Amino acid sequence: MTSSARLAVLAGPTAVGKGTVSADIRARYPEVWLSVSATTRSARPGEVDGVHYHFVTDSVFDRMVAGGELLEWAVVHGKNRYGTPRAPVEARLAAGEPALLEIDLQGARQVRQTMPGALFVFLTPPSWAELERRLVGRGTEGPAERERRLTTAKVELAAEPEFDVSIVNDDVHRATDELIQVMGLPTR
Repeated sequence: MTSSARLAVLAGPTAVGKGTVSADIRARYPEVWLSVSATTRSARPGEVDGVHYHFVTDSVFDRMVAGGELLEWAVVHGKNRYGTPRAPVEARLAAGEPALLEIDLQGARQVRQTMPGALFVFLTPPSWAELERRLVGRGTEGPAERERRLTTAKVELAAEPEFDVSIVNDDVHRATDELIQVMGLPTR
């Protein structure tokens, strides 16, 4: 496998902009394959099944777990389950294509156990106040869910030293360029 085909795992706290950076990569670096996670949560406005997530029922998710079809999976924010389908990741890496997983902390820890040669990247906010502003500003969660996510974010931020590289998401394009650089791909 070439260095550019190394699996990169992008994780960080809620509302840090993992999805925004991933969308920027998808738009500007089409050669980087981005895994689409499965989730038991409902789609948010504008999300498309199979593009943003594979939205599945609890019974389908149970079958995927039992069948070993997930590279990693976790219950996130004490509520919904998310997981990375294994076969597409393995196929991309076997083909020598660069692959990116955008997952939560629990998932990143599981991937480290099964694929320790991956590059683990932690996306961090410029400040705690900015993280709170982003979470409130996206308007997709009510007050109770926001508080649950902020509590989880404190735990997630404390895990930053577990990662190979940290990138501050103070500017989406700059953070994307830095991620591409640490993945060993040319910056545009």
